[in-house]
Amino acid sequence: MDCRHCRTELQLVFVDLDNSPPSNAYLSDPAAEEASYPLKVLVCTNCWLVQTEDHAAADELFDTEYAYFSSYSASWLKHSEQYVNDMIERFELDGGSCVMEVAANDGYLLQYVAAAGIPCYGVEPTTSTATAARDKGIDIVEEFFGVELGRRLAADGRRADLTAANNVLAHVPDINDFVGGFAEVLKSDGVSTFEFPHLGVLVSEGLFDTIYHEHYSYLSLTAVDRIFSANGLTVFDVERLSTHGGSLRVFAQRSDTGARPITAAVTDLLAREQADGVSTATYYQGFQPRVDAIRDGLLRFLAEAEADGRTVAAYGAAAKGNTLLNYSGVGADRVAFVVDANPHKQGQFLPGSRVPIVDESVLQERRPDYVLVLPWNLMTEIGGQLSYIADWGGRLVRAVPALEISEPG
Repeated sequence: MDCRHCRTELQLVFVDLDNSPPSNAYLSDPAAEEASYPLKVLVCTNCWLVQTEDHAAADELFDTEYAYFSSYSASWLKHSEQYVNDMIERFELDGGSCVMEVAANDGYLLQYVAAAGIPCYGVEPTTSTATAARDKGIDIVEEFFGVELGRRLAADGRRADLTAANNVLAHVPDINDFVGGFAEVLKSDGVSTFEFPHLGVLVSEGLFDTIYHEHYSYLSLTAVDRIFSANGLTVFDVERLSTHGGSLRVFAQRSDTGARPITAAVTDLLAREQADGVSTATYYQGFQPRVDAIRDGLLRFLAEAEADGRTVAAYGAAAKGNTLLNYSGVGADRVAFVVDANPHKQGQFLPGSRVPIVDESVLQERRPDYVLVLPWNLMTEIGGQLSYIADWGGRLVRAVPALEISEPG
């Protein structure tokens, strides 16, 4: 396989997580057949883009029944509202501006833009979430984004002062075409922002469960800066975020017309990544044994719980949880059920592990001894929500980056 960005032949393996189904391909029938693909991550030793092997096509992963809806996380809604307020203030957006979001999902973010009286529209290829966004009154273009769509939108008079792309840059198979689309749709002085999990945190913390087929790329600022530069954008600022365990928010402008100076935050983080070794093969070696240690820690815990007659359930039918369970070989015989607030997932089964997805009333009825929190990045939010499990002696468990058992609340 050649690199998705620079077409260099890929040979350096970062991690191999065996075979698994797409992480958001939930099952309505636990006996149904499902597609499964190798989940191997490679590193380009030319541009240092970390990327999955090509196996599953984007239209298979992001289909009409796509089940991830952003609005079911209160903390994510708060994050999005704060983002909108910050961007309005920083870039002086008003009723004469235009905001576009790519991967608008169910309108979780653009609802706050619309409420501020700023014209906006979203691009969202999955029918299930696009419909939910339209129900909020958001104008949605139901297509995959790239250069061709960017040019068409610009020709239709829909150039943007601000574009938002949160947690989607890693999800695109043709990253050059995707990034190039923003250079086409931005106004001459417009700004594009991108949020994505930071490769540096993935490596330092061992967060292998953020690896799944829908994530085609695992991004350092070093790789992003190069990819953007090759496709008509210049990174001029960057912020570190706590979301998803540790993310970056990158600010970019058109390379041909943008006039904002490059901040010290950009040069400092690029220097930090080079000092850490992100442009060396050594940086990526030794990750597999750390992954296997996390898996083994979870399996030991489950074996001990079973030996002690303790019951284990899970919370959050998250993609990262599916990676964890499938690589660990854990199924419904060890984790009885998983609670999720999203009604689009309830009544279905996790891909691969076939663990049933239920609403929270089942947790209250069955009172498991342990609740394994799969979206560990929301541990504080979920811990507060599930504080009542302490009434029957229930405890919370997280497996990544290391096994941790804690009291709820």
